[in-house]
Amino acid sequence: MQPFVVIIPARKASTRLPGKMLADLAGTPMVVRVAQRAAASDASEVLIATDDVQIARVVQSFGFRAVMTQSDHLSGTDRLAETVALLGLAQDAIVVNVQGDEPLIAPTLINQVAALLTSQPTAAIATCAAPIVDAAHFFNANIVKVVCDKAGKALYFSRAPIPWDRDALATESQVLSANTPALHHIGLYAYRVHFLKSFPHLSRGVLEGLESLEQLRALEHGYSIAVHFTDTHPGAGVDTEADLDRVRQVLTTKNA
Repeated sequence: MQPFVVIIPARKASTRLPGKMLADLAGTPMVVRVAQRAAASDASEVLIATDDVQIARVVQSFGFRAVMTQSDHLSGTDRLAETVALLGLAQDAIVVNVQGDEPLIAPTLINQVAALLTSQPTAAIATCAAPIVDAAHFFNANIVKVVCDKAGKALYFSRAPIPWDRDALATESQVLSANTPALHHIGLYAYRVHFLKSFPHLSRGVLEGLESLEQLRALEHGYSIAVHFTDTHPGAGVDTEADLDRVRQVLTTKNA
């Protein structure tokens, strides 16, 4: 597999949970927990891209490298684009974007997404998805769904329940048929540096605006996204105090 770097975008601002990057998780700040999980992968280096001096100082105190970025980025991908430019990475280098609020991310999943992009020279991005088996998740707009072609390339991402099983849903509006290949998109991405550098210059498409999903910008501009399929659902990310409590409980149980 081609060597890869993990970059963790960690902005100070958070609408739903202010200060969450440094939230305490069993004695360790959350963004550091994420970095530690990423460091257990095959990544050649793990870096934190941040706009906050305090975050930078904290991650450095735990032995991780911080890269200071601008504070006005509209997305984590834009922050990554600035970071790879600052680092001077090669155009064909592979970067894996691990979200800073995913403290339970599996290192093996990071490896698998990076390996998929290595094996798919025509893809600009690689990501991953897991089966949805719960109807409540299928109809939850906060859970992003993806549909793929026969080659495992993404056709579309949506907050809506897709694919829509017309016959099964004709009689029951909130049922998930056993025959529906529903996939939960997991927000873990591998990119080639040349795509990351071009991303901020792509116009924001209509679909991205409607769904508020930036990966649709790539599809709308004709870029290919390869999808790794996994049966293992990573622990949900942290967006609320309840999420923090849930992760703390998981970590406490593991350390018991």
